[in-house]
Amino acid sequence: MTHVTIEYCVPCGLLSNAVETQRTLLETHGQRLDGVTLDTGDGGVFEVRVDGATVYDKSEEGYDRDAIVERVGDRLD
Repeated sequence: MTHVTIEYCVPCGLLSNAVETQRTLLETHGQRLDGVTLDTGDGGVFEVRVDGATVYDKSEEGYDRDAIVERVGDRLD
């Protein structure tokens, strides 16, 4: 099975984005995931990793929950 980690910037107030992303991933792919964990960070970070490999980095593009869900799904196929 697969594990997803969402690292988000606490000082930037990105917790709500992280929680919404986590919820959407679990609703969409939950039966194929071992879990989705939230890791605190700083410096504007918002990264999503699947089994350690980065599939989304906010510093490279704007926040897009649909794109994140799609990329995680691509890793599961």
